[in-house]
Amino acid sequence: MDSILETQRRQHEEVDRLEQAIVDQFMLNPKTHKERLLQEHTVAGYLDRISGRSKELELLYKDEDGSREKEMEAMSGSNEFGEFYERLKKIKEHHRKYPNDTVEPMELEFMDQKPNEAQVEALDEMFSGEESGGRYLDLHEVHEKYMNLKSLKRTNYLGYLSEFTLFGEIERKDKNANYQEYLNSLRSYLEGFLKRVKPLSNMGEIESEAQQEFDTKWAEGSLPGWPKIDQEDAPPTDLFCVACKKQYSKDTVYNAHLTSKKHIKAAAQLANGANGAANGGSESISEVQSKVLAEKAKPEQEMAFTEVLIKHLAEILKQQVSDTKENVERRQTLTGRERDLELEAEQVELEESDSEDEEKVYNPLKLPLGWDGKPIPYWLYKLHGLGVEYSCEICGNFVYKGRKAFDKHFQEWRHAHGMRCLGIPNTRQFHEIVGIEDALALWKKIKGSKPEGSKKDQIEEFEDSEGNVFNKKTYEDLKRQGLI
Repeated sequence: MDSILETQRRQHEEVDRLEQAIVDQFMLNPKTHKERLLQEHTVAGYLDRISGRSKELELLYKDEDGSREKEMEAMSGSNEFGEFYERLKKIKEHHRKYPNDTVEPMELEFMDQKPNEAQVEALDEMFSGEESGGRYLDLHEVHEKYMNLKSLKRTNYLGYLSEFTLFGEIERKDKNANYQEYLNSLRSYLEGFLKRVKPLSNMGEIESEAQQEFDTKWAEGSLPGWPKIDQEDAPPTDLFCVACKKQYSKDTVYNAHLTSKKHIKAAAQLANGANGAANGGSESISEVQSKVLAEKAKPEQEMAFTEVLIKHLAEILKQQVSDTKENVERRQTLTGRERDLELEAEQVELEESDSEDEEKVYNPLKLPLGWDGKPIPYWLYKLHGLGVEYSCEICGNFVYKGRKAFDKHFQEWRHAHGMRCLGIPNTRQFHEIVGIEDALALWKKIKGSKPEGSKKDQIEEFEDSEGNVFNKKTYEDLKRQGLI
């Protein structure tokens, strides 16, 4: 067993090497989202080890049992040489007993700072498929709990992502125990996701900021959804039962409960206690009522604080929330075949990002890359007209390079979403229309020339599983024949 001083020396050395390892980690330049996450999780692990070693050192320096002081006195006393040779003898006996015992220097652990396969696999297992390696949130289970709450506005998943922090729109009477359970599940998920996506964030500091904001706004009564109850708005004392310690809102309910067995029993216990020192008539009805209402307000304060904390967490994760909404909205416009192609493209992208030996490509003209990862020939670039840029105002002024990409984009999700936002069907009549005013003018002209309901079979369009578009009559004919 090592001496206490040797244990302290080894732990100090480990702390120093961990600090140097953190510096070496930050000297690396992560290129991808996955590499950044691996770096932050590695640094977070080093910080946890430093914290653990520091606590152990603190206990050793406190020396509550006095063993460290005894060891120092033995080494610095009159018999210091005898103590030295005694320790040397123990070391020699140990090596004589275990001659093949190998000792690995501590610096070997921190020589290679690149992540190994175990760390990469552990990071992949942290996130679900919906979270896509920490890029998006997966609030489907929380959304289901929200939908099961009564008296709340029903909304789809996309709408929920935009409104899950709008707690002020929920009435105070609807915030019950089930609502508290929903808030706890939402808070638990956001805290866990934040620890996985940003492991270096300080949860204690976030909670203290939320607590400070909650205390200030709760005292002022300015917390959304939790207005301050004035003394004038307090419930009347004549509808408060001291024996049952319960507040009633109506006279009929209050008078009916006076004949119940529960009230009679509680009144008898109160009368027996009034003869003693417990409730000897010293407290008034208003004081008992205020105590009961204060006790009842504790769960409300917990719910209000949880709402404030969730808002703070959502503000920190606002980029992930925004990306999640865009991803859900985009995936709703994709067909089954397009989703499969997207998954294949993501898999290829992951495999390319995992490859370590990436050669730097010389591409001064910034030409597009071909299938082999090298720039395409310049003559091919000019042949396809990739140097010509086409801007589409409906797509948010997105720029398409080349005529082929421009013609293809009219049937893609970005243009379809822009047309849907304008309230215009994305039909062939609007091909080549890229301006918002032009599209609205053409749609107004079409609606004016064709009265509502005329040729409805040709105006309505249907899409099959392969993405082919037909009018209503053709679609029904093909479906009736079993061709689609």
